[in-house]
Amino acid sequence: MTFDDILLPVDQVATAVDDFLAASPAARAWDVETAFDWSAADAELLTAGQRSAVRFITLIEDHLPGYFDVYQRYFPVDDTVAPATFVHNRELYHFTVRWALEEDTHARALTRYQEAAGIAERATLRAELAIEGRKRFDLPYDHPVQFFAYALVQEKATQMYYQQLRDVVGDPVLAAVLTRLSRDEARHFTFMADIVTRYLRTQGDTAVDPIRDVVANFRMPLADTMRGYWRWALKIADVAAYDHTAAYDHLLKVIDRAVDAPTDRVDELLTFIGNCRAVS
Repeated sequence: MTFDDILLPVDQVATAVDDFLAASPAARAWDVETAFDWSAADAELLTAGQRSAVRFITLIEDHLPGYFDVYQRYFPVDDTVAPATFVHNRELYHFTVRWALEEDTHARALTRYQEAAGIAERATLRAELAIEGRKRFDLPYDHPVQFFAYALVQEKATQMYYQQLRDVVGDPVLAAVLTRLSRDEARHFTFMADIVTRYLRTQGDTAVDPIRDVVANFRMPLADTMRGYWRWALKIADVAAYDHTAAYDHLLKVIDRAVDAPTDRVDELLTFIGNCRAVS
């Protein structure tokens, strides 16, 4: 079977997208220019480690064009796909463009904070972000569910880190920014969890091994392209307990709730994920 043959039924995607958008009305949106008092931003209220963490997460968020391009390549909305596949991808596109807008807002907010707080000058920061931003990002998966399982873990891990960093930083402006970011990531996680749930309910055991592969080989964005990533990641973990495998607990709950009568393969997946979490 081809990639297109195992896509989620279009009505399932449409319902998930509709639910996400209904929970994300325009009235709840926020913008970088007016949401915060940038004149009050002050990096002197942060420790050296906290300033380093801000720089790190700005790099991660600013790679948004690469993340968005992945969905454009694997779920294209053009004449390279059959009409039925186009309809599926077009429904998904309603989510991805909103998701991209919100993630780009995150990148802009963190960039603006660095400039306003005195962490970096704008021109210097632009050049720094371009070094990583130009690098290609890919998720070479064979099953559609893998893209959403990956994002489920990534969004939840990011949400949790933003919340934990918010609780320790000394600058109220940065704390407010992190609160906004973590709320958005929580909604993105909910969408990814909904899609993964629908794949498990419609495809059963055939979705199990692809999800296992995501967990077995999971790397956070830029982990394989940013020089010194792991050393830097360990440093920011000391600032606010960061461990992406903490998100596996939420993946376990999603799988457990999605499957009414677990099969041996589902049970093996749950055990495998639990072991990955325990080893960390």
